[in-house]
Amino acid sequence: MVAALESGSFMRIITIQRYFGSPASRLRSVAFLEGISYLLLLFLAMPLKYVGDLPVAVSVVGSIHGGLFVWLAMLVGEGVINRGRSKSWGARLMVAALLPFAMFFLDGQLKAEVDAEP
Repeated sequence: MVAALESGSFMRIITIQRYFGSPASRLRSVAFLEGISYLLLLFLAMPLKYVGDLPVAVSVVGSIHGGLFVWLAMLVGEGVINRGRSKSWGARLMVAALLPFAMFFLDGQLKAEVDAEP
């Protein structure tokens, strides 16, 4: 039982390190989560609000999406200020965050940044 817990903890640490261990991997992970939350907001919560008369769906999913959007904006700002990325790089990411599915098209570029990190 203890070995299983230690193994599970180790796997959790590896997973956290992989997806949130570096600035580029953190940005990529948050961008992916933000893109998913935007799609859930548009295609699940909004129809539930207007067709299913469940406005709480937008309140919950919208709050999560808003938090992820702010986190993404902070990470993009960090990239521009601390990591030497261009302002056009930051603007491209923030515009992509406003368009459904666009964040997923930029994922390949974000993955390349993660792979290029030491």
